[in-house]
Amino acid sequence: MAGSGRLGVVAATLAVTISGVLAAGAMTDPDSREPGPPAAYGERPPATPGQPAGADGPDGPADIVLILMDDFSLELLATMPHAQRMAAEGATYDNAFVVDSLCCPSRAAMATGQLPHQTGVLTNTPNDPEDPIGGYEAFVAHGNEQRQFSVTLQDADYRTGFVGKFLNGYRGESVAGVELPAPKVPGWSDWQALSGAAYNGWDFQSTYLDADGEVQVQEHPKPPLSAPARRRDRAYATTVTARKAVEFLKEQRPGDPPYFLEVATYAPHSSMAAAYPGGTQFPAAFRDRPPRGGPTGGNCGTRPCGELALEDLVGYDDPREDNAPTYLLPDGSTAPAPPWRTNEITLTDQQALTRYRDRARMVQSVDRLVQRVRKAAGPDAYVFLTSDNGFHLGQHQLNGGKGTPYDSDSRVPLVVVGPGVVPGTRHQFVSNIDLAPTFEELAGVRTPRFRSGRSFAATLSRPEAPGARYAFFEHTYAKSQPGEVDTDEGSGGTIDLIPSFVAVRGERGLLVRLDLDPSWTGVDPAFELYRYDRPWEDVNVFAQDHDKPYARDLMRRLLRLDGCRPAQCRAAVR
Repeated sequence: MAGSGRLGVVAATLAVTISGVLAAGAMTDPDSREPGPPAAYGERPPATPGQPAGADGPDGPADIVLILMDDFSLELLATMPHAQRMAAEGATYDNAFVVDSLCCPSRAAMATGQLPHQTGVLTNTPNDPEDPIGGYEAFVAHGNEQRQFSVTLQDADYRTGFVGKFLNGYRGESVAGVELPAPKVPGWSDWQALSGAAYNGWDFQSTYLDADGEVQVQEHPKPPLSAPARRRDRAYATTVTARKAVEFLKEQRPGDPPYFLEVATYAPHSSMAAAYPGGTQFPAAFRDRPPRGGPTGGNCGTRPCGELALEDLVGYDDPREDNAPTYLLPDGSTAPAPPWRTNEITLTDQQALTRYRDRARMVQSVDRLVQRVRKAAGPDAYVFLTSDNGFHLGQHQLNGGKGTPYDSDSRVPLVVVGPGVVPGTRHQFVSNIDLAPTFEELAGVRTPRFRSGRSFAATLSRPEAPGARYAFFEHTYAKSQPGEVDTDEGSGGTIDLIPSFVAVRGERGLLVRLDLDPSWTGVDPAFELYRYDRPWEDVNVFAQDHDKPYARDLMRRLLRLDGCRPAQCRAAVR
């Protein structure tokens, strides 16, 4: 397997070759300046507490809600009527991305405003319990609990609430056959995390804090199949998540301290096992299912389910023969590299279409959650809607899943409503590590210098405000271990194929540097370069375009971003 340290080894291996190639065709670029010395961890820049984001923003610290979906692919947004209304009334970011399109690394990065090589959370599972590289164990081992934005908000007298899915591997220990409650997580005043059994939709546990602030467990048993559908749906994970979120919001009273609430759904992630006979890989609430199990019936929101087609999945079944990586040789020439997309194509058109429609049915419960949360929060709260990553379902001739730097996996929805938010689309690039400093700016608290993200709060009231022009991705290969939730049939099992990579994306293209050597110590760097004159990653043009100005710009930024420290990270995406 490969770790983040190896990404730095790859950079050192390539430094001489790439520097020579770039120097041969150097171009003037004010953004190619090297940033100043990196900020020390824990240092804080000056800020003005209570400063509103815009002229019509709140007079003081803002109430904030984050709705975070799981494995949400962008085409599903068009099926959600309440989310569409939210988009019409608020700010929509059409260049919103995640730094790693894998659940746990993405969520850890979002919570801390740091890249995976900084959080140390590189995979979904620990791999080595003594030196974990992923999951909740790595999150704790690398000191991320105290770096969460919820800690800075709570320190500023915010009431902070969490409902739903936290991090992979967050659970209690078993001692002498007795299952203990999961540990308390710093930074949260109200802690209601749903257990991993909620992937299946039913029959799970949730946590809560008792009067002494200790974590306790609430059972959410599965109603029998003979129970009315309405009763079964009341016990459905997304419904329970919505109910708990609304209860938190309704507890707020005039004069109370400001609040931050994160509402993290398990939907539309695939299930691990069917909760009821005849269940699908993506189990919707019963009210949204076809009444007799037909393939085109049920509730797909804004469109009849039968109208959802494979053409909606941009790049579906695109041949992959022209996507093989390319080596960059020491003399600046190129040579073909072996392909990494070697999976057997087992996903049929009918399976892909069925799963697409099932996912559309599944997100209707999330859409109702959006409606209920917005109503309970009211117009004076900022509400953010986004996802931890995207999901491919036959794009790139990969069966299903995530983890790649491609548009289907790395691009996510980002919609924001709230006081002073000017409706309309924003084109600035936004990463999920930018959420933490944005929440802190809206709260009027100082953002710690260890955040690698940049606040985009100014763009809420000023759509044309300056912002980032690039997004950075990094991913670490690791052979799947017990507890990995993304190797099931619904996710395609291709997570085991995706090599380590670092990548940078701008308006014109995407540059990916892969490490084709799956071992921990070896390196085998190769490149993919895509132009966005097609709306997906159609043909690797690295051999033809690697010395063109736009490609040189991407290469310079990739070298600056790889292994960057916070100040360097922030500077390199401008």
